[in-house]
Amino acid sequence: MHWARGLFAATASHATGGVYVNFMPEDETERLPGAYGNNYARLAALKAIYDPDNLFRLNQNVKPISS
Repeated sequence: MHWARGLFAATASHATGGVYVNFMPEDETERLPGAYGNNYARLAALKAIYDPDNLFRLNQNVKPISS
């Protein structure tokens, strides 16, 4: 795991910056907004309306915006 993350960090400057959400481990939540791009804020706002208690939180979770 350490080797793979080192390779990722070393080659990051050559990457496109995109993220494929299905290949993200659970401990890389800081990269989640990159998976949804400009839609992340909108998804978080919708989540605050339809799932404010964050019931559907498995996998890579879009957390509801706090009011």
